[in-house]
Amino acid sequence: MIGRLNHVAIAVPDLDAAAAQYRTTLGADVGPPQDEPDHGVTVVFITLPNTKIELLYPLGADSPIQGFLDKNPSGGIHHMCFEVEDILAARDRLLAEGARVLGGGDPKIGAHGKPVLFLHPKDFNGCLIELEQI
Repeated sequence: MIGRLNHVAIAVPDLDAAAAQYRTTLGADVGPPQDEPDHGVTVVFITLPNTKIELLYPLGADSPIQGFLDKNPSGGIHHMCFEVEDILAARDRLLAEGARVLGGGDPKIGAHGKPVLFLHPKDFNGCLIELEQI
């Protein structure tokens, strides 16, 4: 059902410093900051030959990333995103298998302009999983 790894998301306490580190220290292709108000985050995508890294920074007082950073002040891996061909079919299959889909189960439009869903980390070995329709 799942396709390729789309990105690994890392919550960071200082978006500018993290982006600069990837750009200068690692020589990576770092994109511009992009506000995603529906998700409460500002993101920066780092393009790699085989996938992407998504840097996450809190946007607004109700940002879920702020809660993550409160527990992990240095930041850390927040989630992994896998591609799926049909997000509604993937959701229905996951629900039938007993997985919990966050946010009521209705896809939202993600940072790439495509439908996304998140799966409860307790159902996936402590890892928050994002699915993105390709």
